[in-house]
Amino acid sequence: MLTPLTGGLVLAGLALAFVGAAVSVYAVTLTGLLVGAGAGYLFAPNVVGLVAVDGAVLTAGAVGVGGLLGGFLAYAGLSFAVLGIGAVVGGFAGRFAVGPFYAADAAGIEGTALLVGATLAGVAVGALFGFVLTRTTLVVSTALIGAAFASRSLTPADFEAAAAETTVEPLLFDLSAPAFLAVFVLGALSQLGLFKFGYVTKLVGFLPGARRWTADDDRDADAKGA
Repeated sequence: MLTPLTGGLVLAGLALAFVGAAVSVYAVTLTGLLVGAGAGYLFAPNVVGLVAVDGAVLTAGAVGVGGLLGGFLAYAGLSFAVLGIGAVVGGFAGRFAVGPFYAADAAGIEGTALLVGATLAGVAVGALFGFVLTRTTLVVSTALIGAAFASRSLTPADFEAAAAETTVEPLLFDLSAPAFLAVFVLGALSQLGLFKFGYVTKLVGFLPGARRWTADDDRDADAKGA
């Protein structure tokens, strides 16, 4: 059933997937807001009973504060936010996409060590890409996060389960799912096209504040190729 909340997440996901990196200041802030709200939602159950407030009100407050804090920090420190987003996405890919291939035949401490190593390697690679290739990192990250919400691979119910079980397992999804892959690929190609054909400059001209920071780490390469 598509509720206003899930519908809003789908629309936000589509926006991130298809024009996220083109309007970086909005995309990073929106990503920070979503991540912050999710963190607030996961944190809320830990303080239920410690604060004399109704559980639903406490959760709503935690989500609101987390979202505002995440959005503000992302807006205030965009370069660091991109680096952080790259690290998170890289760590996710390392742990749940790459790691299992190496740890498939290992068990116990060895298997855990391989998964931890893959996660840390993913974090390092993602952060490096975020620092060196800002535009590319934003394109891949916003397309991936946006596709997860737009395809409903991640839903409010998943976050509810994660909060109830205090584990990230409910937030894991199949990266090879057709709906996710379709939105991810089309979104990434769309964003690359916006940069390639110069539509980014026209787009940000109509959006207040977007010119404050627009990812364009390939400007030197583009200049040379011109």
